[in-house]
Amino acid sequence: MERKIISHRIGSILDDISRLSNALYAMDTTDIQRYPDNYEVLSTDAALRAEKIACRLRHLIYSSTTIHKGDYLTSAGIVHGIEVVYEDGVLEVTLPGLLPKRKQRQNTEFLLDPFYFSLEQYAKEHPMPHFSDCVVCFTQVYDQCLPTRRIRDYDNLEEKQLLDVLSTFVMADDTGLLCDAYNTAALGEKDCTRISVMEKKRFPAWLAEHENTLKSISDF
Repeated sequence: MERKIISHRIGSILDDISRLSNALYAMDTTDIQRYPDNYEVLSTDAALRAEKIACRLRHLIYSSTTIHKGDYLTSAGIVHGIEVVYEDGVLEVTLPGLLPKRKQRQNTEFLLDPFYFSLEQYAKEHPMPHFSDCVVCFTQVYDQCLPTRRIRDYDNLEEKQLLDVLSTFVMADDTGLLCDAYNTAALGEKDCTRISVMEKKRFPAWLAEHENTLKSISDF
């Protein structure tokens, strides 16, 4: 790639970083107790800008260096804190942060690409299950130090794209006939999303094992 094109793209990214800095400053000076809606708009704008910046930098790396996309995204998965574990008949994936609302136009590439390559890397190093009749449990873990009003309606969460990625590695299909989705919430040390996949016959025991930590929306 020509140096002029690289410089132009870097300059554009720097402009985005400046806008992100302004958004963060506005967040810092907004009274979240008095103006929660304003704070939500500002924080969402800042997060989306940050995701856009990260994705643009990724594409700059792919086009201007010899680093392979898969190698980079495997490292990105580690930085994100994406964890994949399969034990006792349950595949559990931990993702940073909470699932976005469906109405939010978030850049899904930011998380889905590292998610995919984290699963791919795990599959290279460990035997992976192949579920034909399964339950997928989405557990939204909320930071216990933050207000419980942050807890959201499960119906508004974006799950389909995550199921599409999971089905590539461990499911025969993600249709309603073969895959049941279960949603719950829990309080924890930090925000994160845990996705647990298991055969349907394993689900009752899993639920019993986690009944002390899982809570429904009504419990909050």
